[in-house]
Amino acid sequence: MAHPHDAVIHDSRNDPGHEFSRLIAIMKALRDPQTGCPWDVEQDFASIAPYTIEEAYEVADAIAQEDWDDLPSELGDLVLQVVFHAQIAQDRGLFDLATVLQRINAKMIARHPHVFATQNPGKTSEQQTIDWEKIKAAERAGKGQIPPGTLDGIAMALPALTRALKLQKRAARVGFDWPSTDQVMEKLLEETQELIEARRSLSADAMEDEFGDLLFVMVNLGRHLGLDAEAALRRTNRKFTNRFADVETSLNKLGKTPQDSTLEEMDALWDAAKHKGIF
Repeated sequence: MAHPHDAVIHDSRNDPGHEFSRLIAIMKALRDPQTGCPWDVEQDFASIAPYTIEEAYEVADAIAQEDWDDLPSELGDLVLQVVFHAQIAQDRGLFDLATVLQRINAKMIARHPHVFATQNPGKTSEQQTIDWEKIKAAERAGKGQIPPGTLDGIAMALPALTRALKLQKRAARVGFDWPSTDQVMEKLLEETQELIEARRSLSADAMEDEFGDLLFVMVNLGRHLGLDAEAALRRTNRKFTNRFADVETSLNKLGKTPQDSTLEEMDALWDAAKHKGIF
């Protein structure tokens, strides 16, 4: 007896458009109330949203590790999230995937007039960034945000360091920025001293406030130095993970674990990992 979804299961062609249509058909089959997967049928926007964020991070992680063999799989997982959300929307009569694609196509064309129109050919990347923000501001105004706030539209769900950078960049475009890196360094010292004083005399809530101020200035310093705080911290996290793994490996060779080792022993092995050039 033929399987009801044989065409979806067994078909395979090296054609992106066909494969995308096939993914849509797979998701529709999974969401079928009678013959679909119970778990997929039960999901809604809110339950799927955390997976969407997680998959985006896994794409970023594959890129950071230059894992080009795994990247296609991670990108596929991310595309699946878009199709999943669109199918949920279609099931609820809100919109469909065609609407999603139409809107992003229209948006990309509208935001790149130097490519898809005759005006301003040969525009620099810097000028395009400025114009991009102007176009987005006009789009926000068109949604009823009149006048649009400078910081409107920066997603609250972004990682805090990434959102801080976006807030600072947006404010800098209207002139709210330190003119030199030296001034940011001075502010860094000021905020560090305020955190030290808060630790001595203030509440945990006040310390958190001062600590947040310090992190915000660190993001600003990175921006002035041409560095992305989120990327820098991910790099350091990866370096810490790799070096600590080397410490554990060295301890295992000695018949020990971190739990039955002293801080001095682990510190020495940490220094050895650094000298090995482990990143």
